[in-house]
This record gives sequence, structure tokens and C-alpha cells, in this order.
Amino acid sequence: MASTKLPNISPALHKQILEEDPRAFSKFPPSIKHIRLILHEVIFGTDTSWGKRFDVVLLWAIVISLVAIMLESIPEFRHQHGNSLFVLEWVLTVVFTLEYLLRVWVSNSSRGYAFSFFGIIDFLAVIPTYISLFVAGTHFLLVIRAIRLLRVFRILKLARYIKGAQAIGAGLKASKEKIFVFLTAVITLAVIMGTLMYMIEGGEHGFDSIPRSIYWAIVTLTTVGYGDIAPETILGQFVAAFVMILGYSIIAVPTGIVSAEMNKASKDTSGRSCQRCGETEHFENARFCHKCGERIVLDS
Repeated sequence: MASTKLPNISPALHKQILEEDPRAFSKFPPSIKHIRLILHEVIFGTDTSWGKRFDVVLLWAIVISLVAIMLESIPEFRHQHGNSLFVLEWVLTVVFTLEYLLRVWVSNSSRGYAFSFFGIIDFLAVIPTYISLFVAGTHFLLVIRAIRLLRVFRILKLARYIKGAQAIGAGLKASKEKIFVFLTAVITLAVIMGTLMYMIEGGEHGFDSIPRSIYWAIVTLTTVGYGDIAPETILGQFVAAFVMILGYSIIAVPTGIVSAEMNKASKDTSGRSCQRCGETEHFENARFCHKCGERIVLDS
């Protein structure tokens, strides 16, 4: 059949295109609408081999870009290989620019994508290099360098391609109220302990203000312990010891909250398997497989 000539698109998209135009895959060139649908699946999806290849290429481009940024910050390396880094940066900028333009073009809502979190990140990943073309003059060199540091935002693009990040994000979203209550309790405790240490130690021992004392309480409560401020009285040291022990006891709280929600989500999706492709990671209320479109059957 002519329709089998198109490599690796999902059965659902294949069926959708054929329903709209039975001769769609035998035409050349294909319609713009169908090109957009296929590119949308490749760029935003990961269920096809082309989509996975697209993600792998972008992952390597992001990693290479980040390594280049780090190497460029080393004066000796920049002096010896500045031209190569310049060429590499422009090649990567062109790649990310094409990716950004394609995402805007194939999105169901171009405006919605452009102003979404990842849309803004994608824009910040490419714009600094172009700005450097228009900002001239030696006194602007430092400004250019500062602007170009925004390229580090490319690291945030990694989250889109890490499947486990979706599970973590779901756990954080489900436990956001509990985490907010926990953070509120920690902040309240830090304010109380900081104020108490200000009253006990006073300015002569480094606790010269309540905000600085709260800073000490946060550092101690999180078990970081910079040591730039330390209590010297017996009572102050006793309170400090209590805060340190308390810090160890509360570290596990947010981890337990998120882990419980992630475990709950995992249990909700277990037992929902696709009979055709074997996929098990489905939304709780899903009736059809997101991978192949088959009706989901609950395991007994």
C-alpha cells in the first residue's frame, strides 16, 4: 500500500491523515497541513523512532553547547580556541533557532507556545547570540558577555526530554499544598529561632540583627553550617544544638511527601496495560493507549 511508505508515524496519526485524505501518502509534495501534523508528532512526541532521534540530537546539542560555554569561561582555552568556539556557537544557535521556529509553526497555538515556560526558555537560548551582533563598541563588551551567559538557560531544555522528570513533576504537583505547609513551618521556626538567638547572643557575638540571626538559623537548620556566625554562650550553644538536631529530623519530610505521592501515582497506573503494545504508563482515567490508540484493558 502507498500509505506504508511513510516511515514510522503513530497508528493514531496514520489513521487520522488517511481519514482526511485516503491518498495523502501517495501525493507529492504532501499537504502543508499533514506536514505540520507529522512534524508536531516528531518534535513534541517521543513515541516514534523519529521523535526519539529528534530528542537525542537535541540532547547532544544542548550538552555540547553547555560544555562550550564552560570552556569559553576559561581564559587560556578561549585564547587558544576562540575562533572554533565562535563557529560552534553559531552552528548551535542556528540549530536551536530552527528548532524554536519549527515548534512555533507546528504548535496548535503558536502564541500559547511562545509565551509558555519552555517557549520562553527556547527563546532565551538563542536570542543572546543575535543581540551580540547589534551591540558594538568596546565599552559594551562586558554587557555582551553578561547577555551571552543567558545561554545557560539551555540546560532547562533538558527537562523536556527526561521521562522521569514527568513523574517527579507529577509528585511535586500533587504534594504542593503539603510542601507549602512544610516550608511555612520551617520559615516560622527559623524566624523564632533567629529572634531567640538575637536575644540570647546579641551583637557582640555576631548576632547584630534579627535578619542576620534568621540567616544563621536557616543555615543551621538546613545543616549547611558555614560557621561565619557561632554562638558563644552556654544557652546559645544549647539552642544551636537543638536546631542542628531538628534540622536532621526535618530533612526527610519533603522527601517523604513527594515519594508518597509518586508511589501513589505509580499504583494508580499499575494494572492498566495496553494489549497491543504493552505500554503501562497511562493516565488514571485514560481509556485508550497514548502510544498506539488501543483501548486499555484493566488487568484482573
